[in-house]
Order: sequence, then structure tokens, then C-alpha cells
Amino acid sequence: MAKQVTGQAKFQVPGGQATPAPPVGTSLGKYGVNLGQFVQQFNDRTKEYNGTPIPVVVTVYNDRSFDFITKSPPAASMLKAAAGIAKGSGVPNKDKVGKVTAAQCEEIAQKKMDDLNARSVEQAAMMIQGTARSMGIVVEG
Repeated sequence: MAKQVTGQAKFQVPGGQATPAPPVGTSLGKYGVNLGQFVQQFNDRTKEYNGTPIPVVVTVYNDRSFDFITKSPPAASMLKAAAGIAKGSGVPNKDKVGKVTAAQCEEIAQKKMDDLNARSVEQAAMMIQGTARSMGIVVEG
């Protein structure tokens, strides 16, 4: 007999640095999942991201077992790393905080292609450029 899905939880955790504290504990505790087991598996799978926020979707089954899917890091955090800035602009139409090239946007788009709803890398790059502009980052070239 197939396992029955009890619930699903979505949250972001820094790669390789998950702990049973919130947001992991509050999201998964209500399903009775073994938090230590989830934290260890998640940290093993995401240790190469080292602190970059990683979205994760956890599916919990009726026997308290679980499986999870990790997504690619958010475009905003990848753009901040590429531009070398700590955070985006509070007033993006007036205050510009950094610069990225179109090639950097295309590289980010290729990394995120599985998670974007674009048909081609060019369309995905345009989406990333739009995110950059909304953060106050100037896109050159």
C-alpha cells in the first residue's frame, strides 16, 4: 500500500546550516517529523551552498517519514552575490546600489532554469534582469 501524504511544508534555510530551531522546527514539528534526521540530511545535501538561502519543499507521510526537494537559491541572493552588495536598494528607481552585466544575468538564469517558467535561457535572463532592476542594480550590456 502506498504511503499517504499528511502534509507539505515550504520554507527557506541557509544551505548547510539548518538547525531544529525555527523555521525548521515550527514548520515540521506539527507533523511529528524527526527534526534531527531532517537537519542532518538537509545539511549533507546543501553543504556546498554554505549560508546561501535554499528553498525546500518537505512532504510528510502518515508514518512520519518524509522526503524533500531543494530548489535553487533565490535570484535576489544570487544577484546580491554577483553585484557584491549586502542588500538591495530601498528606493530602486532613485538609488542604485550596484552593477551586473547581462552575461552574469544569463549565468544566473542558467543555474535557475529548472525553477523558472521560461521557455529559453534568453527569457529567463530577462526575468533575472527585471529582478535586478527592482533591487536597484544596474544591468550593463
